[in-house]
Amino acid sequence: MAIVVKLDDILHDQRMTLTELAERVDITLANLSILKTGKARAVRFSTLEAICTALECQPGDILEFHPDAGTSPQEGD
Repeated sequence: MAIVVKLDDILHDQRMTLTELAERVDITLANLSILKTGKARAVRFSTLEAICTALECQPGDILEFHPDAGTSPQEGD
């Protein structure tokens, strides 16, 4: 996928655990882990907003576009 999730980097920089973020944002640890590992297929704006509020960052700090990373065609295309 061409969208890279940099949540792990931000958590490391802020010395915050995924568990602590999950508690602050009120999201299950499992769902946050799916997002962190880049396996999420979508993210709600309300979730992104809550994460940005908790981490005091911008959406662009968490998500990055890498055109070369998403060169495989989608099923059904």
